[in-house]
Amino acid sequence: MLHTATALGGMMTAPHHLATEAGLRVLRDGGNATEAMVAAAAAIAVVYPHMNAVGGDGFWLIAEPGEAPVGIDAAGWSAAMATPDFYAEQGLDAIPARGPLAALNVAGTIAGWKTALEVAGGNLPLGRLLEDAVTHATNGVPVTQGQEDLSREKFDELKDAPGFAETYLPGGEVPSVNDVIKFPALAAMLSRLAEKGLDDFYRGETARSNAAYLESVGSPLRFEDFSKFEARRVKALSVQLSSGTLYNMPPPTQGVSALMILALFDRLGVTEAEGFDHIHGLVEASKQAFILRNAHVTDPKFMQDDPNDWLQGAFLDKLAANIDPTAALEWPQPTKPGDTIWMGCIDRNGQAVSFIQSVYWEFGSGVTNPETGVLFQNRGNGFTLDRSHPNVLAPRKRPFHTLNPAMAKLNDGRVLSYGTMGGEGQPQTQAAVFSRYVMFGQPLQHAITQPRWLLGRTWGEESTTLKLESRFDPGLIDQLKAAGHNVDVMEPFTSIMGHAGAVCRHESGLFEGATDPRSDGRAAGF
Repeated sequence: MLHTATALGGMMTAPHHLATEAGLRVLRDGGNATEAMVAAAAAIAVVYPHMNAVGGDGFWLIAEPGEAPVGIDAAGWSAAMATPDFYAEQGLDAIPARGPLAALNVAGTIAGWKTALEVAGGNLPLGRLLEDAVTHATNGVPVTQGQEDLSREKFDELKDAPGFAETYLPGGEVPSVNDVIKFPALAAMLSRLAEKGLDDFYRGETARSNAAYLESVGSPLRFEDFSKFEARRVKALSVQLSSGTLYNMPPPTQGVSALMILALFDRLGVTEAEGFDHIHGLVEASKQAFILRNAHVTDPKFMQDDPNDWLQGAFLDKLAANIDPTAALEWPQPTKPGDTIWMGCIDRNGQAVSFIQSVYWEFGSGVTNPETGVLFQNRGNGFTLDRSHPNVLAPRKRPFHTLNPAMAKLNDGRVLSYGTMGGEGQPQTQAAVFSRYVMFGQPLQHAITQPRWLLGRTWGEESTTLKLESRFDPGLIDQLKAAGHNVDVMEPFTSIMGHAGAVCRHESGLFEGATDPRSDGRAAGF
């Protein structure tokens, strides 16, 4: 059984133990939390390739002691050529999920690494931060059970994507658990970035190679889409709860939903964990938040509503009054899939980071440049071609993002960095972990290990039911069904419930860390 990790020098958590180790090594070498996170982000893009890649997007919250966090939006925009007409000319009425026409968004995450280092400073050279990633890509990575399972499950979708088989299917076959895969092209590309700087990914040799390859296989992305792209510093959204202040990312992410769920639940006055009032209350709060999210959240340049208005007390009071404490609101509503990693870090000086990196679905578009080893996301599949919808495809537009790293500054002086992967489930899992740990006083690791739920669709599934892990009390499951919830019972510790994690710094200087037993992760400090 996992237990909460504790330490006094700093704390790192990630859903793969080699990424945790990469970040922890940087902390031990005197790096700050942001430098540790860049090291972990590069490493996990190598060692957990089915979950994320350098060809995806990223979002950051970085907080110095006593200050509100700075947000970094590293969501890649769509190609200048990407329009509904472009896809109509290909004979399509929807954006494909895989292949070159799915690879229509610039990879934003490395621009986010660059901006994060500019925001937070640091002393270590870039080569040191990328050292573990280069080593793992060069020497090879043991395949995890999750990578084997997803590669096998999605084989038919991905095997013909340009560059995918030669990179991720050695000999044309799905690798088995503990097989070793090497990524020499990715190692060379990361080494080049260490020498030339991260900007090379957007305006240098790396960008030209990626753009030329993407054009050759039929993607609408071009060099100019990369060269004109920058990550953006943004003001984090915040909401006040009785326990403290919560922070999350603004649109195009669903961060506002994560804040709304907990703010609405805070108003319900639930006093005990794990019973009907707890689970039903959070599920119904999720529904209220998702109705607004689905109708309005997209690239903020294209939004008419201000999400800050949804976080005001009077508005939240009105929404909370819509929640029936005994009966479920009829569902479903449209849902949002996703595939991602979340990582957290707090250093000895109290700098806190909440970070998320994603390629949208497992292995993204599948398109992989053999020259650079970069696998490109399929985040653009989240756009619609319906011109009447706020999330309609347009040139240089950022799509709706499920990604939302979370942070809280609590009234008792604790700083909590927390989050998860899991698309539609991200804000729901955040609510589960936060409510259990902060509102009901459960140990941090226990709050993550406890059985979880997910309202909505999961990877590749059409079902929008309320999914519950079988470890919940059967009597509670019966109560939820009787209240009108359409329940599916899932196997215990299923990955569809996300890979959550959290790190916390107490005012005393004590650090806590926890990881998800559903992942291959580790929380560690020193």
